[in-house]
Order: sequence, then structure tokens, then C-alpha cells
Amino acid sequence: MPSPRSGGRAEARRAAQGKGGGAADGGSGGRAAARRGAKPKKNVKKIVAWSAAGVLVLIAGTGGAIYYKLNANIKSFDADAIATDRPPEAKADADGNKPVNVLLIGSDSRGGNNSDLGGGEDGGARSDTTILLHVYADHKHAVGISIPRNTIVPIPSCKLPNGKWTKGGNDLFNAAFSVGGSDSGNPACTQNTVEKVTGIRVDHTIVVDFNGFAAMTKAVNGVDVCLPKAIYEGDINPNLHKKGNLVLPQGKQTVEGQQALDYVRLRHGIGDGSDIGRMKRQQAFMSSLATKMKKEGLSPTNLLPLADAATKSLTVDPGLDSADKLLSFGLSLKNIDMHDLKFVTAPWRYRTQDANIDLVQPDANKLWDILKADQTIDGQNATGQQPDAAASPSAAPQQAAPSTPTAPAGDASNASIKVAVYNGTLANGLAGKATDLLKGAKFTASTAGQGPNTKYKTTTIEYSSSQKTNAEKVAALFPGASLEPSSARGISVIVGQDFAAASGMGTTTGGTASTTPGTQTPPQPLPTTVTNDARSADDDICANTTYGSGG
Repeated sequence: MPSPRSGGRAEARRAAQGKGGGAADGGSGGRAAARRGAKPKKNVKKIVAWSAAGVLVLIAGTGGAIYYKLNANIKSFDADAIATDRPPEAKADADGNKPVNVLLIGSDSRGGNNSDLGGGEDGGARSDTTILLHVYADHKHAVGISIPRNTIVPIPSCKLPNGKWTKGGNDLFNAAFSVGGSDSGNPACTQNTVEKVTGIRVDHTIVVDFNGFAAMTKAVNGVDVCLPKAIYEGDINPNLHKKGNLVLPQGKQTVEGQQALDYVRLRHGIGDGSDIGRMKRQQAFMSSLATKMKKEGLSPTNLLPLADAATKSLTVDPGLDSADKLLSFGLSLKNIDMHDLKFVTAPWRYRTQDANIDLVQPDANKLWDILKADQTIDGQNATGQQPDAAASPSAAPQQAAPSTPTAPAGDASNASIKVAVYNGTLANGLAGKATDLLKGAKFTASTAGQGPNTKYKTTTIEYSSSQKTNAEKVAALFPGASLEPSSARGISVIVGQDFAAASGMGTTTGGTASTTPGTQTPPQPLPTTVTNDARSADDDICANTTYGSGG
């Protein structure tokens, strides 16, 4: 493992704990000097760790000689913690082609040696880097979807270390990984949350911590990155209150170990200082790492320590809990061309009521839909086979679709009533339709995403004790809806199959909304706000590495 950089987070911690590393020990100062005499604040830093994309390529190169060593390293989480109410598995086609969805989580666990690499002083673990990697059925294309850590999402019931289950509720996306407060985190809760938000079955989950990330970047002799401006200690640690020493110069450079961590965790001093910009640099980093490993491969001299260090830092789902399973999966990715490995960020927007983020609908659902249909973000078919010819118009009788409910004339006072709308079915875009209906009646409505589950037969309206009268006004738009008091604030509408039928969106077949039994609704094209922001792994490393202005 790399030695902590002089003046870095590790030195600051040692100074604060009386373990040396500050000026008294001949250190150069840096963060330790900034923190000397100051009382540490808890929960100030939100740490971003490496997501596990590089591990996927790494495993593909390992051989049988190190099988037993790797097998002994691998840790897996409890299968019983995975939700039972899950989206359906993708079905293989006639040629056996099947897409694979992999959840990649970067953990800033404070356990082990991670604290010396910047894991923070507090206990527990966070998942400030999370990517849903969709490997298409042809296994020649893949796309990684970054999910902003401070997105407000519905977190389902999750299993705690003591065996009990939480009640669930809306919270920051990265809070799912922290459920239970253990140093190893709660990857099953994050997996459950992603499945609930996207309606996509997660086939595998891989978690890697700081140790694994630092070891991998050193084992490949560094990764090429690029920065639009120089970064100083004061940018890495705003509490320093001065510029400090140079950490990363402007322009192209090769980083490894602590410097690589600084790059992927960097937020301040560049762009608008947001997590959105940080995710762009992480996507650039993963693209560069994947490209290098694809091009150069792994030499016998560094393969064993690389694989050994990486697997020691891995936590995986039960489906990848042995070396042969990891090897088989990794080898299945070898034919992905770097131009066809894409990275995008889930459609997002800042919330008006706080500094957090909401997913933009219906754009986010369109993204999930194209993954379910195994189409690339630019509309290519990547199922591994050409689809059957469309049936002729006379093949099935045409049926008139029910008319969409129409909003009555809105009362101006409705504008003061805020309503969050959730989809309680698998009918894509249904929450958006309900949101439009509410807006037509002058309510202040927003689409909040997927509901607690996808089996709501009847639309349900949940309300806090002070909102009963307002909830009844909302219910007038949804004939037959169920009114239920809730401990949550405000009013939530969870649209059910009754609203889907009334809106002409049919029933669900095989997990996909359909207007004709047995046929799937083609996904709608993605907006240019998503496609234009996508990164290919072979893009210029200096392009698209920041967001906003300032810094």
C-alpha cells in the first residue's frame, strides 16, 4: 500500500491523536497544521471513494495459479439481506444472450488501513460513488450510470446487522449504504434501493474500498488524468484556510495511490465545487483506467499482487463469492470496445426546497427503460440478435384505449398544496401522467420516482395529520383512490393499476408496460441533455471533467 502523502489527511489525524506527523516530527505541515488546535468536527466530510470498474477488467486476467489465494480473500454479504420483492430477471434470447447489471460501489470504510488513506475519523462507511453498470446482451457494449449521492430517493426496508429490518422511507441515496452503521457498510440496502428506484434487477454488486483502489492504481503504474487547473492543499481540505502546497498540477499527468485518491475525491477548487463535477472526473478516471488495462494488459510480475490486494478489499454479492465466479464474469467483458463503454449521470436537478437533488422525470425513467430493452443510449439494438419483424396491423384487433383522466378546473388555492407522486406499478411514465394531471388542477406536484413496490392495484394517497382536507382535494382527481394517514410530512400519491388502466397504459406483461397483451412498449428516445453529456471510454481525458463555473 502507498505511504500517506506528506501533509495529507493521515498526517493530520496522527497529529490530532498525538501520534506525530506534524511539525514536531519534522512534517511539512499541510492539513495537520491547519487542524492543529482545532476541535475535529464530526460528519463534516462526505468522502468519495473509488468505484469498482477497474476490478472488472482486473479479474479477467487472473489465472488458475492464484485461484486459491484469491478465493480466500473474497468476502460476500448476506443473501438474506436482499429484498424478496424484486424486478424480474432479464431473459436470455434464443442464442443464450443475456444482459448483466452490476452495481459498483466505492466505500470509504473507516476500518482496516483505510483511515490512513483518507477514510475520515468517524466510524461507519459511506458510498459516495455508486454506478450501475449495464453490460448489454451482446457483451460488446456497456454503459455506467452514475447516481448522485445526495439524490432524494425512496429507501426500502433494509436488514440491520442485528437481523431486524428498518421501516424505510425517503432519504439521501447514499444513506442506504450507511444503514446499520457498520464499518463494512450495507451493500444489500444500496442494491435494494437501486432496484426500487430503477425497476431494474441488479445481478451483481461489487464494493471496493480505499485500500483496493490505491493498490490497483499503483499496480498498473498509474492512471493518466487531466485537470483544467492546478489543485492545492487548500482545495483538498478547505479547513486549511490557505492555499497550501501544490497537490495536482494543471493539465495531463499520471497519478497513483494517494494522488489518485485526491483526484477522484476532489470537489472544491474546480468548477462549482459540486458532486456533479466530481462524478465527471470519476467517469474520466475509470475510462482512462479501463483503456490502459485493455491496451497494455497485466504482466505476470504485477498480476499476483494486484489481484491479491484488490480481492482483499472487495465485498461482493453471494453470486460472485468465489474466484471462479469472478473469473467467469470478468472474462465475459473482454470483448467490450472502449468506444462502446459509455458513462452518463442519471438525469438530475437541484431541489428548490434544499441543496439536495431529485431525479428528473420522465427522463430518468426513459433511461431505465432503454436499459431494460437492451438499447444503447444512442438507440442501437444490443440484445445480441435482431428483433423479430413487427406483426402486421391486421395481426391483432385494434382496441380503443381508455381516455386519460382529465383534471377539473383548478382552484387557485391548490397552488399552496405540495404533492409528491410515485409510481406503484411497472407502467413506465405513469407517475409523470399523474403529475401532469395534478398540475392541470393547479396543485404544486412533482414526480418523485418509484413507489415502495410495483404491485399497487389501487392508487393510494398518504397524508400527514394536518393535511387531511388537502388530501381529500387531491383524491378527487383519482376516483376510487385509498386515503391513508402517514407519519411522513405532506401528501404523497402512489398511483396504481387503476390509474394505469384509466390512462390507457394497459397492464404489465413480463415486467414491462404493454397496451397489447404479450407485446412490449418501445422505450422513448433519451433527451439530448443525457446523450450529449455521455462519455466514451476512449474520449480525450481532458474533456468533460468539471461542472459549472467558479473555483
